[in-house]
Amino acid sequence: MPDCLSTMCPQTGNAIMYDDKDCPTQEQLTGHKYDGIEEYDNPTPGWWVFLFVASCFYAVFYFVYYHCSLEDRSIHEHYEQALAENLQLQFADIGELSQDVPTLLRLMQDPDLLTVGKSTFKANCVSCHGADGAGLVGPNLTDEQWKNVKSLHDIIHVVNDGAGNGAMPGWKTRLHPNEVVLVSAYVASLRGNNLPGPRPPEGDMIPPWSE
Repeated sequence: MPDCLSTMCPQTGNAIMYDDKDCPTQEQLTGHKYDGIEEYDNPTPGWWVFLFVASCFYAVFYFVYYHCSLEDRSIHEHYEQALAENLQLQFADIGELSQDVPTLLRLMQDPDLLTVGKSTFKANCVSCHGADGAGLVGPNLTDEQWKNVKSLHDIIHVVNDGAGNGAMPGWKTRLHPNEVVLVSAYVASLRGNNLPGPRPPEGDMIPPWSE
């Protein structure tokens, strides 16, 4: 009887018999032996390998599309965009927002309306200031040093009329007046996050926002 049809039980010392169909051929074994135990060569099914490889390729495109593009495409961003669009429909109920400091201070404490300002910022400002406001070709808006801004009301002026001889364009002809106020409040709310940016700090230290 071939050796492969019997083996000794290490605990009882009795012979354990196998049928021919249970006996692996040399081609079915990997050649690895661990404590006298031989390993079957059972390759992964082709359909599983295909799904794994396809998932790896898909992950690359998914990562680039959702995480490396300038435009945010996550489900959270879609929700915020939909929420902002819904809130913009409520402008009729809000009325015309005053372009003054008390209004900015109030809006900075209103997370729902601040979402509209964030949506406006991401639609128009990220190419210069970055998605998080830490700056790209434009200055960092999250630290304590600001160019062209000494007080809270200056933000509205810069958004409306621009600054830096056109380096910062004016938006009063391209944005709804309420959007100007809301995006100004959002920009003001970024201060204090102190995110690292690609440019060194620019401008002068300014006092805290106040009336």
